[in-house]
Amino acid sequence: MRHLIIYAHPNENSLNHSLLNTVIENLESQDHEIRIRDLYTIGFNPILSLADMQGQRMGQVSDDVKLEQEHILWAEQITFIYPIWWTGLPAIMKGYIDRVFSYGFAYRYDQGIQKGLLKGKKAVIINTHGKSVEEYEQTGMDKALSLTSDAGIFIYSGLEIIRHFFFDKADKATPENVSIWKTQITNTYSQPALNLK
Repeated sequence: MRHLIIYAHPNENSLNHSLLNTVIENLESQDHEIRIRDLYTIGFNPILSLADMQGQRMGQVSDDVKLEQEHILWAEQITFIYPIWWTGLPAIMKGYIDRVFSYGFAYRYDQGIQKGLLKGKKAVIINTHGKSVEEYEQTGMDKALSLTSDAGIFIYSGLEIIRHFFFDKADKATPENVSIWKTQITNTYSQPALNLK
């Protein structure tokens, strides 16, 4: 199966990077094809410019966006790995969505009806955040995050979400918690839905 990993965290010693390595190890052990787009390492430009906006409506995108879109078209399954900062996506990941998930590529409107264009592709989202699950549930932030990212971005674009992980209190994660999270990731990538060769 063709797996694309879109990763956003600037620190190679971060928990996110450790989780990235866990995903890679699982996919490699099953002989999947893997492509990794580390947005900080490749220096992806997250700024949606006026030229971008004008070009999208005409089906024209810049070379850097076209390259990312080619990776997405190649993939059968996409894994997004990023921390939750200020209850949302890091700027570089948000900018990736703004520029790469463009009109005519990720979605379009047919007679006023929205249509996701990435149907047939599966997705796993792996997020870390500092707050506890309980705090997010009490404030409704858990539902808000799922609504804005899952429904508002990924499902909107036609992706089928297999699993969305929210790993809480990540800044104080114990080795035991990290081990549990990595086991959950391993179990997810062992599912038949993600193990089509």
